[in-house]
Amino acid sequence: MSVRLQPLVRARVARLGARGADWAERLPGRLEDLCEQWGLELGRPLAGGSASYVVAARTRDGAPRVLKVLVPDPDLADEAPVLAAADGTGYARLYEVEPDALLMEALGQPLERSGASPEDAFGALVTTLRRAWQVPAGLVVGRRPVDKAALLAADLERHVALVAPAVADEVRRTVDAAGEVARALSAAYDPAAGVLAHGDAHPGNLLRRPGGGWAFVDPDGLVVEPAYDLGVVLRDHSRRLLEHPSAADLHRGWVALVADQAGADPARVAAWAFVERVSTGLFVCALGSPAVGLPFLRSAALLVP
Repeated sequence: MSVRLQPLVRARVARLGARGADWAERLPGRLEDLCEQWGLELGRPLAGGSASYVVAARTRDGAPRVLKVLVPDPDLADEAPVLAAADGTGYARLYEVEPDALLMEALGQPLERSGASPEDAFGALVTTLRRAWQVPAGLVVGRRPVDKAALLAADLERHVALVAPAVADEVRRTVDAAGEVARALSAAYDPAAGVLAHGDAHPGNLLRRPGGGWAFVDPDGLVVEPAYDLGVVLRDHSRRLLEHPSAADLHRGWVALVADQAGADPARVAAWAFVERVSTGLFVCALGSPAVGLPFLRSAALLVP
C-alpha cells in the first residue's frame, strides 16, 4: 500500500524526528490492520490538516466513513472524548476509536470550499458553534478550565524564535502587540465563563452534513470562554484584509457581526481574533510554510490595536 502525506503532515512528522519517521514507515501496515479490525475498504486520501492521515472508507455493508490515523505528537489534543460526548451535536459522529485512530461519520465538502462570503461563513460557523457549546464539559473526563491566553502569550515567544530571522524581524512589532493583548486577556480570565469549546473553529474544520447543516471535525476541546472560538472564526480572510483600503474598518464590522450573532462581548472577540491571527501565522511559519503563515501576520499588522 502506497501512502502519500499532505505537506503540513510531512512537516510535522519531520519535526518529530525518529518517532515521526517510524510512524510514517509503519503507516501502511497500520492502515491494513485497521481495515481488518473494523471491516473497512479504503478509498481516496482526504485533506486533513497537519496532524493526521485521513482517508475515505466504507464498511462491509457499504456505509461511508472516514478513517483518521493520528501523528504521534504528544502536543496534539485528544479529540475522541469530545466527539464521543457530543454524539453528533455540532460534531461529526464517532463510530470506533483506538489510541491512534478514529473512525468517523463521512461528511461533505468543508465550508472553505463553498464559495460563501465571509459574512455567510461566519453565520454557519457561529450557528454550529452555538450547538457545539451545548455539550457539557463535564462529559469529557479530565477537561478543566484553561487560561488559553496565557498559553498563547508563551507560544508567541516560543514560535517567533523558530521562524527564519527575516520573518522574525518583519513581524516583531506585531508579535509584541499580540503578546500584550494576550496578557490583558489572561488578566481578565474567568474560569467560570468556560464552555467546551472547539478550539480551532475555522472554515476548513466545518463540513457539510448529508441532508443539510454542518458539523465540526478536529476539536481541541478546551474549556475556555466562547469568545476564544469566535476569535478563531475571524482569523481567516487575510487576503481580503490585505487588499482592502481600510482593513481595520472591515475587520471591526466582522467582529460586530460575529459578536452579535453569538451574544458575546465585541471587545473580547476582537482581542482573541487578533491574538489568534498572529499565533496561527507564527505557528505555520514555524512549521516551515511561510507562504501560508505570512498572510496571517501581514494582515494582523494592519489590525494592531
